[in-house]
Amino acid sequence: QVQLVESGGGLVQAGDSLRLSCVFSAGPTFSSAHMAWFRQPAGKEREFVANIWRDGKTINYAESVKGRFTISRDNAKNTVWLQMNNAKSEDTAVYHCAADFRSWVGYRPSDYAYWGQGTQVTVSS
Repeated sequence: QVQLVESGGGLVQAGDSLRLSCVFSAGPTFSSAHMAWFRQPAGKEREFVANIWRDGKTINYAESVKGRFTISRDNAKNTVWLQMNNAKSEDTAVYHCAADFRSWVGYRPSDYAYWGQGTQVTVSS
């Protein structure tokens, strides 16, 4: 069974950087999974942040984070990262990683079958 564990969240000031990690610790081969990051601000819907397909080359970002965030993966470490630069207060949310093994994935939570429990990111203004 797939297990995803996020880490790296915390409290930062606007303009700072941080890196979130998600370890794929059990289940099918990590290299076969499309991976994504979503976030959910308090009281709001879960929203797409970025994804990276299993080929490691097909990458998509939400417009709100384009140019600031970078998603990457290392199949040897069963890990996907989200590098967050120039953090803004609007980035405050619980960040979840997600995985799926279907042929394609997009930008909706329903595209992903497996989810981590999340890590809190708070950006002070």
